[in-house]
Amino acid sequence: MPENTGKIISIPLNRVEGDLELRVEYQDGIVTDAWSKGIMYRGFENMLKGRGALDGLVLTPRVCGICGTAHLLTAAKALDMICSVPLPANALLVRNLTLMAEHVQSDLRHGILMFMQDFLNPAYAHLPLYPEAMQRYETFRGTSVVETIRMTKKILEIVAILGGQWPNSSFMVPGGVASYPTFNDIVSCKYIINLFTTWYENQILGCPLERWQEIQSEKDLQSWMNEKDSHRSSDLGFFIRFAHTIRLDSLGKGHGNFLSFGQFDLPAGTEVLARDSSPLLFAPGFISNGSLYSFDQEAVSEHVAYSHFEDYSGGLHPSEGVTIPYVSPYEVIKYSFCKAPRYDDLPAETGPLAQMLTNGQPLFVDMIGKSGPNAYIRELARLVRPAELLPAMKIWVDEMDPKTSYYTSVREIPDGSGYGLTDASRGALGHWLEIKDQKIQRYQIITPTAWNGSPRDHRGVRGPWEEALVGTPIADPENPVEIGHVIRSFDACQVCAVHTFKKYACGSRH
Repeated sequence: MPENTGKIISIPLNRVEGDLELRVEYQDGIVTDAWSKGIMYRGFENMLKGRGALDGLVLTPRVCGICGTAHLLTAAKALDMICSVPLPANALLVRNLTLMAEHVQSDLRHGILMFMQDFLNPAYAHLPLYPEAMQRYETFRGTSVVETIRMTKKILEIVAILGGQWPNSSFMVPGGVASYPTFNDIVSCKYIINLFTTWYENQILGCPLERWQEIQSEKDLQSWMNEKDSHRSSDLGFFIRFAHTIRLDSLGKGHGNFLSFGQFDLPAGTEVLARDSSPLLFAPGFISNGSLYSFDQEAVSEHVAYSHFEDYSGGLHPSEGVTIPYVSPYEVIKYSFCKAPRYDDLPAETGPLAQMLTNGQPLFVDMIGKSGPNAYIRELARLVRPAELLPAMKIWVDEMDPKTSYYTSVREIPDGSGYGLTDASRGALGHWLEIKDQKIQRYQIITPTAWNGSPRDHRGVRGPWEEALVGTPIADPENPVEIGHVIRSFDACQVCAVHTFKKYACGSRH
């Protein structure tokens, strides 16, 4: 790290999946620089080398205990590509429904159980809304917390019904899915989706999905807030009220680049339509300087100049990437076990907000156009993404046909290279692999938090949330709640992104 001129605090951040330490420099109460330190190494990419061609389907869902379905899907899609196998409509429907169920539970558990926990910080005890925040979000007791745990557990039953278990499922295979849901299974899934939708409308939105989908701009959102008491008293309404009180919209700007790999293949003949006639419900895309560009996976690279890995020049495409951990006791530059993914050599934010923007969702396009990215908009996108998913889930569960196939036969995995891309709950997720003689020769994984929580690249450019921290005010260095708001707006999942043989000693405060 460079010589520091301001005060430094080292922050081991809790309530993230995995281990994360932040080191921030601040002057006059404002963050002037930041370093995001991933401090855990597991090495899945190296663990997979030499194993059977199908082993990624079993091991990669264990990369993360929250996004296992997304990892399974990307592993299966990479093998689909190598095998050049078409998938039956039923297989696409099962894959889509299970991933959507995982997204919905993750979005709401993060919002209610993790992000809104910071509303209970003692720094806000003087606010008139604080008692209501405590009543809603107190750990294990708050009314919204209890209901969210209960109902997100319910929606995950869809994965168990269609895929056998959650987490660590292995029901997706090259050619489709290994499960054959019965008529009764489909009926059970319909019941769960309808039950959850009713709860989401009443508890989270405070209005029917159809009413929420009429909101096209920030002005519409303000009108919606004032329209009914149920809107203001919903969890979404409370989030908006509290967020404006503490000025969340002034925190966490970042680079302003957004990336989505796209997701949810549309089966032939489905009634679900994409916004732009894309073959995916959510099309891929990259946004920089306010302009939307088509996505090209060849533009993805990984950098290690500031990461605890053996050096190579510039960035490497993941199909050529290597993951060789290297820590020197004399190292002064490298500071994270997370690599630095870049798109077209640029850092890129990924997640629900990026997905909304690359797909032209009017409310978020309008909000970003007026104020740019911030912690408030990021979390708002996450809380309302289920409103984009649940209508499609209702249609797709009706379109499943237990009398037709769920699988196209694949006798063996040929030699070849392939990749699987999707958007996991936290954003762009990719698996790249090479198969030879029925064995894995190469495997590289780039997770959403690798994008968002990356260290600097070979040019010294900060990662997305490092950049988002710059300019953040810190009212109390002993209680930097503002830092937590910014990082949690990205929904950090370090267990996916970083890979340490031993934990660093926590930095002392200066």
